[in-house]
Amino acid sequence: MTQLNYSAEPSELERGKLDDDPDAPLGLRPHSHGLEGGKHLERTFSFDPADFPEPDSHQELWRFAALPRLRPLFAGPAPTGTVDYSFSDDAPVSIVPMTDPRVDRVHTPFDRISAVARQKAPEALLVEVEGERSEPLTVAVKGSGALAYGHLVVVAKPHSTATVILDHAGSGTFAANVELDVGDGAALTVVSIQEWDDDAVHVAAHSARLGRDAKLRHINVTFGGNAVRISPLVSFAAPGGDAELLGLFFADAGQHIDNRLLVDHTAPHCRSRVNYRGALQGEKARTVWVGDVVIRPQAVGTDTYEANRNLILTDGARADSVPNLEILTGEVIGAGHASATGRLDDEQLFYLQARGIDREQARRLIVRGFFADLIDDIGVPDVVSRLLAHVDRELELTHIEELA
Repeated sequence: MTQLNYSAEPSELERGKLDDDPDAPLGLRPHSHGLEGGKHLERTFSFDPADFPEPDSHQELWRFAALPRLRPLFAGPAPTGTVDYSFSDDAPVSIVPMTDPRVDRVHTPFDRISAVARQKAPEALLVEVEGERSEPLTVAVKGSGALAYGHLVVVAKPHSTATVILDHAGSGTFAANVELDVGDGAALTVVSIQEWDDDAVHVAAHSARLGRDAKLRHINVTFGGNAVRISPLVSFAAPGGDAELLGLFFADAGQHIDNRLLVDHTAPHCRSRVNYRGALQGEKARTVWVGDVVIRPQAVGTDTYEANRNLILTDGARADSVPNLEILTGEVIGAGHASATGRLDDEQLFYLQARGIDREQARRLIVRGFFADLIDDIGVPDVVSRLLAHVDRELELTHIEELA
């Protein structure tokens, strides 16, 4: 078991610089936002589920989680079935044993369910790309109503370029780990789409490691499922890494969508951007976004920013949004975060209605516009058109009621 404490003290050199300039502006001195001086950013890493305590809502890692729905996974029950993977015949995809040396190069479980999934997964799906792949590579993951565990490894070899789409659908309970190994100079885009049936439970830990001058675009989209929890973790193995994490989610009545991110700046002169947006409608619709960013003492020259925006469309819905920033060096280019949760803007509604658009259609246009620029940023044409259509379908299926 490895315990990493991100709330370390600055080095003697850094402490000296700060003592010389006690009025240094925010972002240029060791700094933290959040609970107990950054202790919420501590993580345990272990392959043994027993090294993790029984999850409860008092633990920061499980705060806001849908614990009653996830509880069956904590004890590590044996799988009752499998999920079906499908991909094109020419895809560089293979099934490998969990003992393959390319497995566990990037990911070490950092919560109990992740450790259980690593222990119970029977084999790993390996996607290995080299050179420039112009067309997206889609791996469809279909649940069959049973409990299953999975492990996926994506290796982008040095100076390769590829887009990998993970398309989740069907029913059941699925706990999985995803490893993204981005080699030096590689550019990898990974799109994870969760469009499960209404009864599905999906918990996944995504771990990414970026090499020198590597670029990763991680795009996380959740529409379906009863409870979905995705936990991306990004770290930098060498200078020059660039990570962009985009997320889009739409929760209906009774759904619980949980996104908990950690961007760990472990190398100098790296960049990260996080932009997540969500909409909620219906009684007991619930979303959670927790964005943790750590800039370690050695990560000088870091440039990072994270933002989350949520749009509440009806009474009875709840969105929790918690950005956390821990800066342990005085030499950063930029570091910031933002969070906003609100309802539809009355002035925007009035503006559209004054131009002859009925109120219901005006509200639909505002919601579509709320997502539109983020969807355009995704940059994968087939995914963009699909997501815009799904947003429209969500708004058609459930009448958007007036907020009090």
